[in-house]
Amino acid sequence: MSETTAPVLRPEVTAPEATARGKGARISLRALQIALALFYGFASALPKLIAHPSAVESFDTLGWGSAGMYTIGLLELAGAVGLLIPVLAPVAAVSLSALMVGAFITQITAFDGQYAATPLILIVPLALIAWVRRQDATGLTKLARGRRA
Repeated sequence: MSETTAPVLRPEVTAPEATARGKGARISLRALQIALALFYGFASALPKLIAHPSAVESFDTLGWGSAGMYTIGLLELAGAVGLLIPVLAPVAAVSLSALMVGAFITQITAFDGQYAATPLILIVPLALIAWVRRQDATGLTKLARGRRA
């Protein structure tokens, strides 16, 4: 080392401490995935799939009718299930994020932005899941190529 370069001293993290922190982060992320899956499955998809009057009214206002309502409901339900399957979680999170971009645009253009913040808020945890779980999607590539994941 030269005289002008001083070594950078970093406090060492012990293995048990690092492991405990990592385990806590994994548990928290999994809890977030479960919470979002429950939200999308029950609070968002279910009203559309059972044709709840509030959902029917919203989709009639958009001019999309029952076909649009059932399609969006099925996409949300598929995303909810995907969030619970490790290899599908990052893909489901990205897909639901794209759906939320569409929901945001729809809220702004058709409903005067009344609930436009909700899809934007939901994108944040979905993006976190997609980013942290991105390595899990490599199993999909292996499956698509016919190899074991």
